Amino acid sequence: MTIFALSTGPGISGVAIIRISGSETSTVIKSLTNDKMPEPRRATLRKINNINTFELIDEAIILWFPGPRSYTGEDMAEIHVHGGKALILAVQNEILKIKNCRLAEPGEFTKLAFQNGKINLLKAESIADLISAETEIQRLQAVKIMKGNSSDKFNELREKLLKILSFVEAKIDFPEEDLPEEILKKIKKDSSDVLNEINKILDDQKVGEIIREGFKIAIIGPTNAGKSSLLNNLSNREVAIVSEIAGTTRDVVEVHLNIDGYPVIISDTAGIRDSKDEIEKKGIKLSLKKAENADLKLVVVDAKSIDLSGFLNDLLKNNAILVVNKSDLLKAKLDPEITKLNHVQISLKENLNIDKLISKIKDNLKNKFITEEDILITRERHRQHLVQCVDHLKNFSNKRDKKDFDKAAEDLRLATRHLGMIVGKVDVEEILGSIFNDFCIGK
Repeated sequence: MTIFALSTGPGISGVAIIRISGSETSTVIKSLTNDKMPEPRRATLRKINNINTFELIDEAIILWFPGPRSYTGEDMAEIHVHGGKALILAVQNEILKIKNCRLAEPGEFTKLAFQNGKINLLKAESIADLISAETEIQRLQAVKIMKGNSSDKFNELREKLLKILSFVEAKIDFPEEDLPEEILKKIKKDSSDVLNEINKILDDQKVGEIIREGFKIAIIGPTNAGKSSLLNNLSNREVAIVSEIAGTTRDVVEVHLNIDGYPVIISDTAGIRDSKDEIEKKGIKLSLKKAENADLKLVVVDAKSIDLSGFLNDLLKNNAILVVNKSDLLKAKLDPEITKLNHVQISLKENLNIDKLISKIKDNLKNKFITEEDILITRERHRQHLVQCVDHLKNFSNKRDKKDFDKAAEDLRLATRHLGMIVGKVDVEEILGSIFNDFCIGK
């Protein structure tokens, strides 16, 4: 089956690119142009015609990429037409007339590239991240993953495990032959080294995921403290409804912001108070959950009535800034116990000290994104596979008895499989290859 799709954004534009991939690609180009195929990888101007009537649709640039030297590994082409909606639709309708051609599904070109061995799974994910990057730090992270550093590291660890597994498999196949003492020591050392390296990778404070998904900030506190006003101020627009009526915000309102190149998701939450209203109670429950999952909490309180007992005290214990709003109404200094906390006095009404609050947020962001190591984990999928790998390696290291070689081999197979799943590579033949390369089996 040959697939095609508009690869540029929808809407009116100067140029639109229709991408085609599959065995019928050359048939599509010949049918649309009523001409021979252009030279590979050379931009060629051609007339695009109606297949049945030969009526001119547009003049376009054709790029022809014969497989396997193409993005997908298949025969592939790009048609660069003018970016009018009707024009794009006309070209697509002509392609649909050709047998075995259909519209591509989301991400199908990159999926083909992965399936045909042009890219690994990490690179496929990084391409998606690069396209969706909204800040410079997200772009840089996606480019780093595209370069292959992460893939190289995971493949290196996987190769070490495959080598260990080849020794264990050899012992299972030839039980009458004891493994040399130095081989047993190497198995123990290498498996321990891999385990330590993976644990080091996992101890990354989830920086990669935070960069990719956004730094989560939850604005939380009692009703009428100014939480929605603070969200609007930080967003520079009216995002949340502001009212003097307590309990106006009942659901979580989220805004995606770019603060000095850092991706941030700020959530305004329902005011915390005792309420008999079922809907408001659900909103309060959501608020506490947001606070629990946030990377930073802005605990907003009214300067005239600060009560840090109960839930507020718990919220301030970790990753929190106490925001004392309406400070323009204060007649006296704050309680010394409050000034000991990580706090800032602001007045949203008078636009007072907002810059100080933003500065504190920026400091928190910079500290969270500091890492000396290469970022290797950018998705929860990667983390879960590494955690599973660690569990199986621990099980392997706990097996001391020679009778447990079969079970130990299975632990190694599973650990290797989880590492392979990160880059999308699982191949039993590699284990066999390693055995034949390292052992003189036929002696």
